[in-house]
Amino acid sequence: MNNQQTTQGILSIAAVLCLVAGWFNLFSPEINVLLSRKVFYVLIGISFFLQAPMMTTKNFMYCMYAAAGLCIVGALFPLDWKISGIKTLGLLGGIILSFANRPNYRQ
Repeated sequence: MNNQQTTQGILSIAAVLCLVAGWFNLFSPEINVLLSRKVFYVLIGISFFLQAPMMTTKNFMYCMYAAAGLCIVGALFPLDWKISGIKTLGLLGGIILSFANRPNYRQ
């Protein structure tokens, strides 16, 4: 496991902790919204950026960069803007790409 994968793993865990904090209302409402609707997506986007160079094909790599960008840019928009929903589209795309990139091991 290299440093890039370790950093990606740490970012992913931090993102999940942000999501959990927002779900369980561990802080004030403003902080919960910030963590679960903004910081979570930014951390996941950064994680996708780190994962992109490790994709098996160039097409997957470019799509992962696009998913990362959608997560980060969508998180920066105000929550009441309809276009801020692109962050969820980026998250979904990144997850699908991550699973599609896994090697097929057959026994």
